[in-house]
Amino acid sequence: MTEKEENMDASDIHDSVPKTKKNGRTSLLDSGEDFEVLDDEDIDDDPPPLEDAGGGKGENTDESHKINADTEPHPPGHLDEWLDVLGNDQLKKKVLEAGDGRDSRPQKGQNVKIHLKTYLKDRALVEEQSDLTFTLGDGDVIHALDLTVQLMEMGEKALIQTDAKYAYGTRGSLEPEVPPNAELSLEVDLLEATDAPDLELLPPAEKISLASHKRERGNVHYQRGDYAFAVNSYSIALQITESSSKVDISPEEENELMDVKVKCLNNMAASQLKLDHYDAALKSCVSALAHQPENIKALFRMGKVLALQGEYTEAIQTLRKALKLEPSNKTIHAELSKLVKKHSEQRGAEQAMYKKMLGNPTSGSSNIQKHRAKSSWGLSWKWLFGATAVAIGGVALSVVIAARN
Repeated sequence: MTEKEENMDASDIHDSVPKTKKNGRTSLLDSGEDFEVLDDEDIDDDPPPLEDAGGGKGENTDESHKINADTEPHPPGHLDEWLDVLGNDQLKKKVLEAGDGRDSRPQKGQNVKIHLKTYLKDRALVEEQSDLTFTLGDGDVIHALDLTVQLMEMGEKALIQTDAKYAYGTRGSLEPEVPPNAELSLEVDLLEATDAPDLELLPPAEKISLASHKRERGNVHYQRGDYAFAVNSYSIALQITESSSKVDISPEEENELMDVKVKCLNNMAASQLKLDHYDAALKSCVSALAHQPENIKALFRMGKVLALQGEYTEAIQTLRKALKLEPSNKTIHAELSKLVKKHSEQRGAEQAMYKKMLGNPTSGSSNIQKHRAKSSWGLSWKWLFGATAVAIGGVALSVVIAARN
C-alpha cells in the first residue's frame, strides 16, 4: 500500500492522541474527521455483528477470557504473594493491602474509580492519576488494568507487573510518555465501583460525550494495531448513539449524535478492513451511507472493499461518485486510476481465455469474411465480363443486319 493510500485510510485517531502533529492538508478527506495520519498507519442501519468484526462484547478477545471476577487460574494469594493472572508470567498481581472481601469485587460494566501510579521497570515514575474513572471491561484503559482490577477487592491496594503486550505495546505512548516495548509496574488503589448510568435517562449532551469518549478510545486501539479492541470500542459507542431516550433531545443534538455514529461506522470499517473482514466492512460502509449518502470517506472505503471482493464495476462507480463530490482529491484519483487499469487488464485476460476456449472464433470469423469478400469480387468480375460480351454481341448483330439491308 502506498503512502497516499495509507493517508486516505487513516481515521480520526489523530484527535484522540495528544501531542501528535496533523498533516496540514485541507482536503475534506484529510480534514480531521477520520482520515488523519498518525505514524504512517491506517486508520462509520445497524453495526455489523461483533463476531463478523473480530471483536466486541459478544466475543472474548486475546487472553481476557481466561479470567473473571469469580474464577481466576489460581486462588487469591496472601499479602506479598504474586498471582500469575493469565498463566503466562506476563501479567502478575500482588496484594499490598487487603480489601473488603471477595464479595466487594467490581463487576464488568460498572464504573470504577482508582488511584494509579505508573512506573517503568527501573521504577521511574511515569504518571500518577488520583481519580481515574473507567468502565470495567469496555477497553477504556490498558489491558493490564482491565484484566486485574476486576480481581481486586474494594479498598485493596495492589502492585501489578505487566509485559508491554498488555500495556502500550510495541509503539509505546506519547501521553503518558512510555517507550516502545516497555514493561510497567502499576500501583493501584480501588476506591469505588458504581453501576453505569441508564442510557435512556442520560441527558443528550452527556450521551454525546460518552459516545465520543468510547470512539476516541477505539481510535487509540486502532493506532496501536489492536483492531479487534477498536471494533469493540466503536461498537459500544454505536450502542450509546442508538439507545432510546426518555428525555427531550433537540434537533441539533440529534445531528451531533448522528455525526458521532457515522464516524464510528467509518472507523469500524477501517478496522474491519485491517482484519480482512470485508463483508462486515461493507455493512459498516452501507450503514454510514444510509445516514449520509454523500459521505466521501464511506464512499472511498466502500470502493476499496468492493475492489477487494472483485466487484470492479461497482467499485469504480462508487469511487467516481466520491470523486464527483471532491474532484481535486488526488488520493481518489490515484485509487480510481489503479482500479480502472486493473479492471481493464482483467477483462483483457478474460477475453483471451474465451478465445482460447472457443478456438479463436474471432480469427475464424475474419477468414470467413475474407472468403465472402473474395467470392463477392469474383462474382462481380464474372457478371461484368458476361454483360460486356452480351453488349459486344448485340453491336455486332446490328452491324450485320444493317449491311444486309
